[in-house]
Amino acid sequence: MDIDKDLVAASATPLILAIVAEGDTYGYAILKRVTELSGGQLQWTDGMLYPVLHRLERLGHIEGRWGASEIGRRRKYYGITQSGRAALANQRQQWQAVDAALRNIWFEIWSPRRRAPARAPSYS
Repeated sequence: MDIDKDLVAASATPLILAIVAEGDTYGYAILKRVTELSGGQLQWTDGMLYPVLHRLERLGHIEGRWGASEIGRRRKYYGITQSGRAALANQRQQWQAVDAALRNIWFEIWSPRRRAPARAPSYS
């Protein structure tokens, strides 16, 4: 299934903040974690990830620092800041509200006990 690009873009900030909140991490590891968390449904690219990381860094929600990888190459690690934790909490509340609204309407639509659809008013 292809997930709509608008939905992918909308979910990028909370996903990245939540992954970085698990512990300091780097770009490729974030890409792998998103794929893992989504059961392979989301497969981000570098071109999608790094602009969001840079924006979150500019906003002060994450901090980047250079360090060495296991193979000795330099790698930029990202950690969440206090403002990032606050932003993540806010994002979580917003997504929970959206999730609840969608679950409620989907339950109404597909419930076996669904009421008959409302009739359009007659103007005659």
